[in-house]
Amino acid sequence: MDEIKWGIIGCGDVCEVKSGPAFDRIEGSRLVAVMRRNGDKAKDYAERHCVPKWYDDADNLINDPNVNAIYIATPPSTHIEHTLKAAAAGKPVYVEKPMAKTHEESLLMIEACEKANVPLFTAFYRRSLPNFLKVKSIIESGLIGDVRYVNVKLNKTLEPDIVANNLGANNWRVNPEVAGGGYFYDLASHQLDFLDFLFGPITEAYGFKSNQAGVYAAEDIVSGSFRFERGVLGQGIWCFTTSRTSDEELTTIVGSKGQLSFPFFGDHSLSLEVEGRVKEVMSFEMPKHIQQPLIQTIVDELLGKGKSPSTGISGARTNWVMGQLTSQL
Repeated sequence: MDEIKWGIIGCGDVCEVKSGPAFDRIEGSRLVAVMRRNGDKAKDYAERHCVPKWYDDADNLINDPNVNAIYIATPPSTHIEHTLKAAAAGKPVYVEKPMAKTHEESLLMIEACEKANVPLFTAFYRRSLPNFLKVKSIIESGLIGDVRYVNVKLNKTLEPDIVANNLGANNWRVNPEVAGGGYFYDLASHQLDFLDFLFGPITEAYGFKSNQAGVYAAEDIVSGSFRFERGVLGQGIWCFTTSRTSDEELTTIVGSKGQLSFPFFGDHSLSLEVEGRVKEVMSFEMPKHIQQPLIQTIVDELLGKGKSPSTGISGARTNWVMGQLTSQL
């Protein structure tokens, strides 16, 4: 490819700032078409973002000869359908997270793209953000010694401030038929994927889920333990029905010489402790279009200039872990 000409399927909220504008801000990349089932909304997005074409039918966008790469920004329930069609059309796919509703669907997406010989990428953009790359750099430097374990804690109220729509009737994030699960699938997928980026695949995972508040159909609490292939152990608790006084989120990585603590959502700080002393508290400035650094790696790979760290293979592993952690009531 000499130029990546993107088409977006599902130009909703995530495309307004996080991802959509980034495609036009990368050399060798252009956003040339968008699609939404509501044609008026697709047209409105196209006009506001200066996109040449808009559609209200995904098949028409996929088969547009001027589009040579597809970004799927719909809810997880339609990821497999659109991915299979894009692969059949011979076009690379960048799909939102979580990659699919289930691990089984993820594998079918990988198989279709491999058969069509087209790349498949997943939008786990934290793999390319400066604060998380700093975490990886510190661990690889040996500053905190040999990593022993990781602890993940995510407490949120019934209406979490980091998720759009909250408990409205159209909140697909807590509809398992659309999302695969609840807020756990939406948020913990970022955390588990990044830990995969740090330590490699999780080879064992066991957990429990429950719907304690009974407000929506999906699970509202998940706990679990997991083991990475390199021997690091992990544990996590994700609860979405806490009080506001318990509303907190922190991941801690403990090593033989120190530890790192950081949030995945909210502020972008990083606390480093070595030999029992707080050595440094770092803060980072995020890009305006939060997915742009990852999209840059995808464009580079499609242009033959590099490799992206977030693929269908890695995205499917995260789906497998989430499935394992929510397999028990």
